[in-house]
Amino acid sequence: MIVVGIGVGPGMLTEEAIDAIRNANIIYGSKRSIEMVREYITCESKVIKNYRNFEDLPKDAVVLSTGDPMFSGLGKYASESDYIIPGISSLQITCCRLGVSIDQKFVAITSHGRNPAAAKEAFIQELNLGKTIFLLPADNFGVPEIVKIIKDSSSDAAIHVCENIGYTDERIASGTIEHPPEVKSKLYSIMVIPK
Repeated sequence: MIVVGIGVGPGMLTEEAIDAIRNANIIYGSKRSIEMVREYITCESKVIKNYRNFEDLPKDAVVLSTGDPMFSGLGKYASESDYIIPGISSLQITCCRLGVSIDQKFVAITSHGRNPAAAKEAFIQELNLGKTIFLLPADNFGVPEIVKIIKDSSSDAAIHVCENIGYTDERIASGTIEHPPEVKSKLYSIMVIPK
């Protein structure tokens, strides 16, 4: 099986990803991911809704993963014999848009599709270390919750909400713990930069 990272928006496919999609015998992915790469699909494509049965997919399948498969993506379901093609992630684009280096003072945390307790614990720990934090939020772990954590820790930080990154309606809103940015989309990430 090949797991293909298709990027976070239009025009973000690598050549390797395009070749894998064009040469596929069958493609699986979410409705959104299939639509994003429709122009390159030359075979049957099937919408997959339950990834718990990932290992039951045909061995010659190409499985589409938005963003990068290894950052909160489908790569976690791949076996050692599966091949993973990286994609451009929201993390990479957000760092470029905000001019943030991915270095030893940077950490990425995801609560997307997970119980946010572990993400909250990691967020508190990394905030106390003074790190810049990229966060993929959950419905119950987003801007209001991180603002409270920052205030409770007596820290200060710039907060950036990055919505629809890679799309024509991309939006970046910046704020502080006193005036946090407003979230207007379900497709967003958060960057917290300590002051």
